[in-house]
Amino acid sequence: MIFDSHFDASKPAPSEEDRRASFERAFLPHLDAAYNLARWLIGNEHDAEDLAQEAYLRAFKAFDGFHGANSRAWLLMIVRHTCYSWFHQNRSRELTTVFDEEIHRPESDAGNPETLLLESADKQLLREALEKLPLEFREALILREFEGLSYKEIAEIAGIPAGTVMSRLARGRQHLQRCLTHRVKPEHQLRS
Repeated sequence: MIFDSHFDASKPAPSEEDRRASFERAFLPHLDAAYNLARWLIGNEHDAEDLAQEAYLRAFKAFDGFHGANSRAWLLMIVRHTCYSWFHQNRSRELTTVFDEEIHRPESDAGNPETLLLESADKQLLREALEKLPLEFREALILREFEGLSYKEIAEIAGIPAGTVMSRLARGRQHLQRCLTHRVKPEHQLRS
């Protein structure tokens, strides 16, 4: 059972150990999603690790205000706010470290070199195209396509209406498609 800050005065308050255990049960399963969102928003794996950890600590401090709703969406909303705060403080700093998905990919002996090269090139193209998207479009796409959140959950996390989520997703997909089309077929377009 998730700790609820509304408690019966006749019952003793939960111990700090019970509170921590409840928090971990509710939020530890979503730590990878928190890191993933931070990495895609920030674009730097080391800063993303720090920000995901900071968001997790913020969530723990604010846990008394959590009333058992969607723990994943609640944590991702905190990650989002933490990343946006970081942006405001570090806006002038250039982010140059690129996330290398090959490092985080499970080892596999299967597959031939040509297939592996093509997969790597496809992932690189997609990663570069996503990184070029405006932040609000990239955020919506990551939450929907990578994290599998509903429009309602994304709206809650971003603090925007569901219609705006749909609009950002549509516009983000259009930008992404245009960027990928230009990157994949630049020679063909020059010849036409």
